[in-house]
Amino acid sequence: MKKIEHLGIAVKNMEDSNVLFEKLLGVAPYKQEEVASEGVNTSFFQNGPNKIELLASTDPTGPIAKFLEKKGEGIHHVAFEVDDIVAEMARLKSEGFTLLNEKPKKGADNKWVAFIHPKTANGVLVELCQEIRE
Repeated sequence: MKKIEHLGIAVKNMEDSNVLFEKLLGVAPYKQEEVASEGVNTSFFQNGPNKIELLASTDPTGPIAKFLEKKGEGIHHVAFEVDDIVAEMARLKSEGFTLLNEKPKKGADNKWVAFIHPKTANGVLVELCQEIRE
């Protein structure tokens, strides 16, 4: 794992949260997109070398809606940048981590992504991210 790629924050209302984070960070989001396969809208903010991803559910039965129902708004996941997501998934599986994905899937911000189950990472949902190179 090279570095923290971004922090994911679950929000109830994307419009209100974009305004809040724009005031907080002093910059507008650089990208907003829907990830239909996850039932989520995303909004990305750059703060120096760091990124924040806001996640708002578009599906009342989706993972973000369930997270908000259980825990409310707040940090949803920590994402780490990797060079080879398939190799990193194999390494983590061999170390005893439970993966939520059998293979990487296309995520937001031009990334291949995979997740580690929080039960095997001290309650933290960990996302692996690799830039899609085409």
